[in-house]
Amino acid sequence: MPRGASVAGQGLQRREILRVIGVAALASHFPGFSRWAYAAAHAPGDAAPRPQSYAPQFFSGPEFAVISRLTELIIPSDETPGAREAGVCEFVDFMVAHDPEQQAPLRAGLAWLQNRSQREFSRPFLELTADQQVALLEPLAYKAKYRDGEETGREFFRRIRELTAMGFYSSEIGYRELDNPALQFHAHSPACPHTDDPAHKHLPPAKW
Repeated sequence: MPRGASVAGQGLQRREILRVIGVAALASHFPGFSRWAYAAAHAPGDAAPRPQSYAPQFFSGPEFAVISRLTELIIPSDETPGAREAGVCEFVDFMVAHDPEQQAPLRAGLAWLQNRSQREFSRPFLELTADQQVALLEPLAYKAKYRDGEETGREFFRRIRELTAMGFYSSEIGYRELDNPALQFHAHSPACPHTDDPAHKHLPPAKW
């Protein structure tokens, strides 16, 4: 993968990213995103302006704030933009709102995370320091640090991590991180060796 993160865990392979792009296309026509933008979208000139803020479709305001922080921890902003700049939390909320299979596990996982935060640090998750948040999440993210009794938390984090990766690498910002040649425009194919025959009118017939 082109980048890592403190609690990113196992990343998506490039072939999985291709599937992600297709799934994300389902969200590309939603007009309510304030930041997230589909990488392959071609907005018409008369496209409606984006809203100034995103209205969560599934999560409550406090839940959405936790989701936002989790996506930032999974793909942080470092020398390049991360999940915050790409608006990944918006994508996560939208996808969960349209996938009933995700809703119960994610809501249960948020409750589990808050309970664990209170038990270990006596504060809600968003009131923890960044180091404390990472310490709470690492046993959920890395197999070598798994602990008994945290299955609900691990499943929750697995789902959030997958949705975060989907949202980031299908966004305009994340797609650039892949250095995908589809984002570049060339007068002639940079991989074509037939510079003296750009129309390929003089190539020998195919062998099969």
